[in-house]
Amino acid sequence: MVEGSNNSTTTRNVRRGPNRRELLAAGVATAAVTGFPYISRGYAAQTLKFWQFYGPGGGVATQDKWFVDLAKSWNDSHEVKVELVYVPNNAYMDGTKLPTAFASGAGPDLFIISPGDFLRYYNGGVLLDLTPFMEQSARDDFLPSVIANRMVDGKIYGLPYEVEPMAMYYSVDAFNEVGLTEKDIPKTWDDLLSVAKKLTNQKRYGVLFETNPGYYQNFTWYPFLWEAGGDFQTKDGKSAFNTPATAAALKFWQDAINTGVAPRKPLGGGAWDSVPNLGSGYCAMQNTGIWAIAQLREGAPDFKYGVFKLPTPPGGKYLTIGGGWAFVANAKGFNPKAAGEFVAWALGSPKDGSTGRIVDWCTKAKSDMPPTKSALDAGKAAFETGFLKTFTDEIYPGARAEPRMPPPVYKAISDAIQGCQLNGQDPAQAAKAASDQIDAFLSGYKGAPIL
Repeated sequence: MVEGSNNSTTTRNVRRGPNRRELLAAGVATAAVTGFPYISRGYAAQTLKFWQFYGPGGGVATQDKWFVDLAKSWNDSHEVKVELVYVPNNAYMDGTKLPTAFASGAGPDLFIISPGDFLRYYNGGVLLDLTPFMEQSARDDFLPSVIANRMVDGKIYGLPYEVEPMAMYYSVDAFNEVGLTEKDIPKTWDDLLSVAKKLTNQKRYGVLFETNPGYYQNFTWYPFLWEAGGDFQTKDGKSAFNTPATAAALKFWQDAINTGVAPRKPLGGGAWDSVPNLGSGYCAMQNTGIWAIAQLREGAPDFKYGVFKLPTPPGGKYLTIGGGWAFVANAKGFNPKAAGEFVAWALGSPKDGSTGRIVDWCTKAKSDMPPTKSALDAGKAAFETGFLKTFTDEIYPGARAEPRMPPPVYKAISDAIQGCQLNGQDPAQAAKAASDQIDAFLSGYKGAPIL
């Protein structure tokens, strides 16, 4: 069963939830940490609503089909059905649709989240413990570095279906046009800006980074922070953001804009969207993830491009980030048991075909690294071919897991990036201001561990 929903929250017949007076009396109106006033248990019992940004009608036929086939396969063999609800990518990732739905007591039974937003929903009491629905062998199949930021106290609250390391992509024709070859591929931050200057002309920018604020922009910036030797939290739970490394990473992105080699605004959906940016000739190099292989394969099959590792600052060590999305279940939905069973069946039960589904997603529907050992082995031929091999051999080995942090910490970092990149703020001052905000929040933080 599928349902398109671009603009409005799905309407259901609901049982009466508690009113505001009852909530306050019970002491369950949540604090600003969670962002959720309450979660209603009232749901119609016909289907499990599954919110995501792939289908039906999501625009990428292979990914749309994977989700539609997944729902059909479950529905053909289970009494409780799953109904896909499509939410446009930008509205899902950086909009208010999902948190607003939960705040009003109408959150979906099933949805997808990235590690960056995990604590919003875990601390809000939304996420169902999926551990009881999985066999031990299936739990052990997930790579420890991938599953760790979906766990709390040894329990699993989300099952990933992909790992998405970041890299740099470049246009072969643009390089050839200005006399550059593979030998000129940038290895340092300074190299990147220098090469970008050569590639910039009246119709094309030399390089592109994300400029739209949101979780995705933070995600793409973290590797540069780490490469410079920085971080956002110390081992004793205090801010580590006020450092020269942070200022250097902020200044690097600022310099790209200020020197005119990078645009203030990407085309299409954002800097994650490769076809309208790199593929169209809007930029000659683009900072984006492994998924761009599939985007360019489907949307610009004749486009010639190359991929290289993120450049490093002076004295820095190469690192990238291993993000990716995960299925999660609403602990307060009308049928959490069925929702948990679906997530485990889909992604955490090799005997029910989860390994094959993950391989198909990572190698056919999209282009990603797999989160499980069995999928990595089963898809070995694909991961040893073409640009997936480049990621497997050269890029992915330097991946560090995407950090999970509460919204106030994410927002302080986002404000620093935006202030420096687009508004001329001094990087050192921005780092200090963000660090002070982070420390103020962490001093009273009582939620799950920040990783």
